[in-house]
Amino acid sequence: MRGGSRDAGWVDAAPRDPTKPPSYVPIAAELLRRLYVDEELTVDAIAPRLGCATTTVFRRLRSFAIPVRPTGPIPRRHIHEIRWDPEVAYAVGLIATDGNLSRDGRHMSVTSKDQDLIETLRRCLRLSNSISRIQNRTGNFYHKVQWCDRGLYDWLLSIGLTPAKSLTLGPLAVPDECFADFFRGCIDGDGSVLVYVDKYHADKNERYVYERLYLSLVSASHRFLDWVRTTVQRLTGINGSIPAKRSAEKGSEGKHPVWVLRYAKQKSISLLRWIYYAPTVPCLGRKRATAERFLHPLGHASERPVGRPRVGWLYNTRQPGRSEGTR
Repeated sequence: MRGGSRDAGWVDAAPRDPTKPPSYVPIAAELLRRLYVDEELTVDAIAPRLGCATTTVFRRLRSFAIPVRPTGPIPRRHIHEIRWDPEVAYAVGLIATDGNLSRDGRHMSVTSKDQDLIETLRRCLRLSNSISRIQNRTGNFYHKVQWCDRGLYDWLLSIGLTPAKSLTLGPLAVPDECFADFFRGCIDGDGSVLVYVDKYHADKNERYVYERLYLSLVSASHRFLDWVRTTVQRLTGINGSIPAKRSAEKGSEGKHPVWVLRYAKQKSISLLRWIYYAPTVPCLGRKRATAERFLHPLGHASERPVGRPRVGWLYNTRQPGRSEGTR
């Protein structure tokens, strides 16, 4: 292969313009932007990868209207410049459960099937990096954002995150006042808000129909889930369960197990109201929509439905200002 020192496909990322001389090196604007802006490579590092001179890279930066950085080292954001707030805590929860810290000491990424989740993360961390669409080995498409921030990377290390954290993740230095936001980020990352109607015993009695609600968080690290459970119990008085471990995939003997922190209906309702404490908190829309009807205070229904009454709701009670029989 010619030009073996180059990454395959990089120079051919942009079609050759027949009006240009043979010596002209085609460079795609998106490729140059990713290398220079997103990955923060220097012009000296980009030029050999694209097979051109540094002066050519500078000319293309100007022609594509990409702002050129000042000469010298890239300013490093210091750890002390990062402050905890609800948005940062939510982002940390997402990164802890659904994110990745590269081993190069500066790059981070989050991948999700929900594009609006990635958009929310970008708003929380004030990211300008573009969202890419990737395909996994099974053919499913996901959305991914990757960015470079050495200061944030070091700060995440300082609170307990590490590269290849799936099995080693443990307690993190999250302040109590931001833990509800962090927990919400974890739920949006690797958790679920599950609601379904259980009719398993309906053949015995039509009233044996139950509405189930479970708030769950999945992780390959039992130590991390135990820390989350202990902290939630300390802050709210609500205790969850971590059932026996189960295999990560069906028929995957020898694979690493995964664990599930689970809260049943009454406890889930209390926790949902704790993490969705305001309508404007950053969150994944579809999970918030599932939880929405459990977030309201005590309500009223004029007739008792089939099965058990919903926790926290009153039935067969006259509403103020209404006569009997009015529905």
